[in-house]
Amino acid sequence: MSEALIIDVVRTPRAIGKPGKGAYAGMHPQHLAATVLKALQQRNDLDTADIDDVIWGTSAQMGLQGGDMGRMAALDAGFDIRVSGVTLDRFCGSGLTAANLAAGQLMSGMEDLLIAGGTEMMSMVTALGQLQAAAGLRSGGLGTGNARLQRKYPQSNQGVCADAIASMEGIGREALDAFGLESQRRAARAIAQGWFDRSIVPVIDDEGRVILAKDEYPRPDTTAEGLAALKPSFAQIADMPSSPDGPTFRQLINQVYPNLKIEAFHHAGTSSGVVDGAAALLMASSDYARKRGLKARARVIATANIGDDPTLMLNAPVPAARKVLAKAGLTVDDIDLWEVNEAFAVVVEKFIRDLRLDRERVNANGGAIAMGHPIGATGAVLIGTVLDELERRDLKRALVTMCAAGGMAPAIIIERV
Repeated sequence: MSEALIIDVVRTPRAIGKPGKGAYAGMHPQHLAATVLKALQQRNDLDTADIDDVIWGTSAQMGLQGGDMGRMAALDAGFDIRVSGVTLDRFCGSGLTAANLAAGQLMSGMEDLLIAGGTEMMSMVTALGQLQAAAGLRSGGLGTGNARLQRKYPQSNQGVCADAIASMEGIGREALDAFGLESQRRAARAIAQGWFDRSIVPVIDDEGRVILAKDEYPRPDTTAEGLAALKPSFAQIADMPSSPDGPTFRQLINQVYPNLKIEAFHHAGTSSGVVDGAAALLMASSDYARKRGLKARARVIATANIGDDPTLMLNAPVPAARKVLAKAGLTVDDIDLWEVNEAFAVVVEKFIRDLRLDRERVNANGGAIAMGHPIGATGAVLIGTVLDELERRDLKRALVTMCAAGGMAPAIIIERV
């Protein structure tokens, strides 16, 4: 079986994802995707005719993000027209799933050179969501539009799910705030030290002007007192109807967990930031890399996917980690660094507690609470972030996982070459 090698990883800076306010406002999402594709080509002197496929993740495939961004971004980047592309949706896990599928293609010997990654312009998605809300539609419950599915598997608002898990696990506001503050502190340190510089490529418009060269979202001046003063974000949402005539988001959870008292804990400082961004990995078979003189940075050891309770929605990362470790024949002690997407503070806090991890090795340079979560791109971002940190610390292995709507989680283990 061939190896799946990671040659390079790049990402755009993450821009604030509010409609009309972030650095990428008015920009086409394909431009962000094309930016990272072109960067991989230029940094690695690729003959793009050799690229077998572009496997891309975009969760909200609507509006300008519809129409197979993998293929369209390859064309926008000026790749050879023989380079095909496909776009997939595993909600928040889309970018990580793209990398996992690319690894499988390479390890099976079916392909030799692939690009995997993702894009999400949350500013555009948020604007469309506001239009839907104005039309009387509710967002947040992934099964809301299907009454039959909601009867079988109630699915609530993700923020309300985070509060429900925190209530169930006894993880209170103080612990969650401390986690959010630490994410900001670690990100601020990494930015100041230039630890993200290798992977970040600036976004430049068609006139050659630099639109953004560094992450726009982090708040390095965050304090414990400031976080403590924030009101919970999902207290009112919990008691909103999930559909015009349907149960509230709280009631959807209580249909499955009738004795659970859901307290409101999470707020903007302990939830993932809403941002725009793109990221991409260049991946090759060992034979292709050897023939073309490409120097691999890491190899993929194992990948896995798993489903968990769709009502609580956010608890799959722990079983996903256990599954991918078992596939690789490894234990928790064999992993040097962990990246778990900070969808909400409770997701990672529970992960650390359940697996009894050294928290200094989990999200070592902060995460989505500090820097934002560009949904379809985040998985590819996390692989690049942890690979850079493995190299900086001269460590060997990392595991990346993340929760995804519907109660899912993909996972991957990489090892430095």
